[in-house]
Amino acid sequence: MSITTDTKMIGKAPEFSALLRSLEVAAATDVTVMLQGESGTGKELLARFTHQQSKRKDLPFVAINCAALPEALAESELFGHRKGAFTGAIQQNTGRIQSAEGGTLFLDEVAEMPLTVQAKLLRFMESGEYQAVGDTTHKIANVRIITATHADLNSKVKAGEFRADLYYRLNVVPFHVPALRERTGDIKPLLNDMSGKLARQHQLTAPRYSKQCVKLLQTYDWPGNIRELRNFCERMLILFPATEIQVENLPLEIRNQASDNHFTFQLPDKGLKLDELEQDLLIQALRKTLGNQSRAAKMLGLTRDTFLYRLKKYSIVCS
Repeated sequence: MSITTDTKMIGKAPEFSALLRSLEVAAATDVTVMLQGESGTGKELLARFTHQQSKRKDLPFVAINCAALPEALAESELFGHRKGAFTGAIQQNTGRIQSAEGGTLFLDEVAEMPLTVQAKLLRFMESGEYQAVGDTTHKIANVRIITATHADLNSKVKAGEFRADLYYRLNVVPFHVPALRERTGDIKPLLNDMSGKLARQHQLTAPRYSKQCVKLLQTYDWPGNIRELRNFCERMLILFPATEIQVENLPLEIRNQASDNHFTFQLPDKGLKLDELEQDLLIQALRKTLGNQSRAAKMLGLTRDTFLYRLKKYSIVCS
């Protein structure tokens, strides 16, 4: 799932903006890039964005989902096969590497690649050489590799489920792709962008969202990330075209989370010093988020700018 159907990036959250700037720098070279993040965060679109920023932009971008490949066919899909190389090989297959010649090969969910294929991928990355199944000669390809995973590859290496040498070859420049809950300020522009595109696709008028709705959507965790947000936009479009959506129209899981997150603070009988309480909450939020100011602001129901203002007000320095 991608943020849009092209490579236009929607969002100005600090973590996301920093990621885009870093990807633009990496795109100027042929360095191997690894995108790490939860499912549904738009890793394939970011890979396409990196390709479009590179000198290879006019050449092919070829994507392959390693998790969707049967182990018996993984090698053939990646490196190709000759006609008659195995039962069912009724015609020659060039393979994804050859299809991506001169361009970019995107290996999605690379952690799921079978161990037998990992060794051959490592050889290709080190020498540029590969051999199609059933072929007796080697071929050379000039391909830039970008990978993505939601798994902890380091743990898989320790468990013997992923080759350490390939991991180090792939993990040259890793990037963390922020989850949607880490970029709440992007909810509204993403909502508008997706609703508009889906409305044109379905030939309907996009719904509008009340301020209360938007505020609630910004506090929702979005466990499915961008993919879940798109599905939500499509559901609202189909059910409520050309209307203003109210809180009661939102899916139950979103309204339930808002209810679960509600609590009432009990003022002690002896009272308290409000300034000291506010300082303590600011510091606690920073500690719980390991210094991530955007996430700390969200924990306290503040915008990032308001949160930074209050840090400055109390001379709180982030370590």
